[in-house]
Amino acid sequence: MKPRLLFLIDEDRDFCSHRFDLGRAARDAGFEVLVATHVQHHGKQIEDEGFKLFPIRLRRGLQSPFHDLRSLIELVRLYRAEVPDIVHHVALKQVLVGSLAARIVRVPAMVNAITGLGYMFQPGARSRTLLRLISPVLRWALARPRSAVIFQNKDDCEDLVRTGVVNRSHAVIIRGAGVNVSQFCPSPEPEGVPVVVLASRLLRDKGVGEFVTAARLLGASGIETRCVLVGMVDKENPSSFAEMDVRRWASEGFVEWWGQRDDMPDVFASCHVVVLPSSYGEGLPKVLLEAAACARPLIATHIRGCREIVRDGENGLLVPPKDPHALAEAIMKLVHNKPLRDRMGARGREIVLNEFTADRIAGETIAVYRRLLKNNQIQVSSKPINSWTEM
Repeated sequence: MKPRLLFLIDEDRDFCSHRFDLGRAARDAGFEVLVATHVQHHGKQIEDEGFKLFPIRLRRGLQSPFHDLRSLIELVRLYRAEVPDIVHHVALKQVLVGSLAARIVRVPAMVNAITGLGYMFQPGARSRTLLRLISPVLRWALARPRSAVIFQNKDDCEDLVRTGVVNRSHAVIIRGAGVNVSQFCPSPEPEGVPVVVLASRLLRDKGVGEFVTAARLLGASGIETRCVLVGMVDKENPSSFAEMDVRRWASEGFVEWWGQRDDMPDVFASCHVVVLPSSYGEGLPKVLLEAAACARPLIATHIRGCREIVRDGENGLLVPPKDPHALAEAIMKLVHNKPLRDRMGARGREIVLNEFTADRIAGETIAVYRRLLKNNQIQVSSKPINSWTEM
């Protein structure tokens, strides 16, 4: 009988963009794959792959205690009904609520993926209060046998181990969600005015404001470039800009807004430089991995997560967070120097092929599953898949 692996993730879109390759790899390694998520537009894609889909209420962001309690009860019922052998919770809110449900139901094995420390670990009285409230609950939820906590960068891991939230023996570093390098591949730069893209949720913490200011500085200096925002506002995040703000910027002519896009390889093929001037608690931004795989030079802030993929002077440039002048200078440096863009883009593709392919990351993750299930006397195929590594 196949062991049952259940993913708990915020949005169906996030599963398809960040965990779809892992789900396929787990299925091919002998698991039955179940997906519990908030379903919007990608449910058919998940089911067409043969994964069992469970629409749920749980969402990221701040909700009422009553809403979160209902979500916990919903997960407890789901885990009892489906009896997963291992659950994989993705992102902090899902880790917290999902771990509580898994402990109540006594799911045999549990993987918790911390994809960045996010809003609650940012400076500010409100976030500090939330952190004080959830830390004891999170510590209890994660402190169980046959569990692992996956971090995307060393800094996050050390912070939560040092503060006692995570036991070091449970911590594993697997850098990012991986990139499908056949889907995200190099293409020639487009002709015309250089296009600089910031693709993310339109949050203050993602550096959207600094990007808009940098675009104004470039325009005022007569630098010919097109600065483009790709993404949507996030009404569930207190750091989000309002849609009317974004539309006003676009009407001023300094930035373009392309909205939400699901064809990211085409977006990268349409641009010359990709930026992410984040001050957010990043894990390892997938947009930077994908852009590097497409041989586009990167500009990002010198913070945790971004440093994992952007090697300053090699495949991109690192700038201080919340510094639109430094961001504008970095953009100017790259838009004026095609040979530098070509060299950095080629190096970025090389880094992804060596360190961040979807196969590699899936292999490292499945090795964690196998270790936990072996400890629980549940057997899965141990046949090596592609070049995946064992822990």
